[in-house]
Amino acid sequence: MCLAIPALVVELLPEQMARISLDGVTKTISVALVDNVAPGDYVIVHVGHALSRIDAEEAARTLALFAEAGRLMQAASA
Repeated sequence: MCLAIPALVVELLPEQMARISLDGVTKTISVALVDNVAPGDYVIVHVGHALSRIDAEEAARTLALFAEAGRLMQAASA
C-alpha cells in the first residue's frame, strides 16, 4: 500500500526543490513533477516527491480523515 499525503509548500528552493510543512514538521522534497508550484500551495507528497497540487479545502478534508483514522487506531489498541 502506498501513502501520499497533502502538505503545504512553505518555500521554493533551487534545483526544483521545496520545503514543505505537515503539522509543523518540515521536510525538503522535489517538485520537479509539478508545474508552477508556489509557496502557499498544497501538494500531494509521496516518498519525497510532489505528485500534484490540490486546493486547501481538499487538503484539509484529507488531513482530517488521516487524523480520525489515527484516533480510531489508538482507541482500538487501548
